[in-house]
Amino acid sequence: MSENLVLACPHCHGMNRVPSERLSAQPNCGHCHKPLFTGHPVALGVDHFAAHADRSELPLLVDFWAPWCGPCQMMAPHFERAAAMLEPQVRLAKVDTQVEPTLGQRHGIRSIPTLVLMRQGREIARQSGAMDANGIVRWTRQHLGA
Repeated sequence: MSENLVLACPHCHGMNRVPSERLSAQPNCGHCHKPLFTGHPVALGVDHFAAHADRSELPLLVDFWAPWCGPCQMMAPHFERAAAMLEPQVRLAKVDTQVEPTLGQRHGIRSIPTLVLMRQGREIARQSGAMDANGIVRWTRQHLGA
């Protein structure tokens, strides 16, 4: 028996119901018809954060970063590679704390880069400091029990 998951589109942020066994079949959004999984992190701001963090049933791994942060810049390509390795089981997102200070404050971000793993609005785990792609994947799977 298939379980339908509700997940947000990385393009239009519309909500979609997708059978769990179809996640790896490259499903498209029912609203904008673009792919629901791109293998890349989605940039999120205040306007669309809740769709992915609270309403989506897919775990969300958020990289809180800033453009002036050297370790953030070093980790960026690793986070990009981790997205390709973790999708479609996990959505990866980036929040620029310089542009979106409200989200950084709301989530108690005190240092960057900080990774926050969430499931349906609840924080599961947090890690500050730069990591490589394999470390990000390993850390994420460990905290999801996968």
